[in-house]
Amino acid sequence: MFGLHTLKNHPFAVEAFFSSSLVLTYAVAKEELQNYLPPCLTLDTYADQWAFVAVAMVQTKHLRPKGLPAWMGNDFFLTGYRIFVRYTTKEGKRLRGLYILKSETDSKKMEFLGNFFTHYQYTTTDIRLQTTVNHVKIQSAQSALDIEVILHQPNTPLPVTSPFLDWKEARRFAGPLPFTFTYNAENQQVLIIEGVRENWTPTPVEVIKHQVGFLGKQNFKTIRLANAFVIENIPYFWKKGRID
Repeated sequence: MFGLHTLKNHPFAVEAFFSSSLVLTYAVAKEELQNYLPPCLTLDTYADQWAFVAVAMVQTKHLRPKGLPAWMGNDFFLTGYRIFVRYTTKEGKRLRGLYILKSETDSKKMEFLGNFFTHYQYTTTDIRLQTTVNHVKIQSAQSALDIEVILHQPNTPLPVTSPFLDWKEARRFAGPLPFTFTYNAENQQVLIIEGVRENWTPTPVEVIKHQVGFLGKQNFKTIRLANAFVIENIPYFWKKGRID
């Protein structure tokens, strides 16, 4: 039966343009992240020890229902906190994707629309973004966020705390993954949202600072920075959500 609650299930396709997406991925002992997931999802792990939570900071332009002209879209900054997961559909197809913990934006309009059409738990926060040709700084007093990275450096090293052996391994956990999952405990149903993009080429960045208030509040006993990438100038769209 159709109801207002069904509007939160991504009822139409959406498109946008990512001017820049900076993603920091943290390795957490798998035992500490398991309790954050609904029973239908499993952690996407590395070396049977580490699970991963990513902080994606995205300068988004022209977000709108797919097919509408760009000028009708919304521009905003998004910070998303996501766990890397796996899901097996009722037909037995195995999917790799993300489970959203929280989403933050600098736009009240986006907070309202995001919470009306998704389950992504948007809140509004302050964001200060400073960029130069090879340097990015992202700060938020309200979210206790203080990120600073250097771009376009040759032979950028992995973070010293990374569990990965090289950037090739780290790339598997750079995002974005094709699918995002939301679980409805009342109906025991999974909402699957599929993203589509082209020319997604993450470039490693050197991290100078990485204070993330949301992760600090989780009090993880074992957490370490695993990788950091930036992706620039990417058209992106999400298909209409489907229930499994």
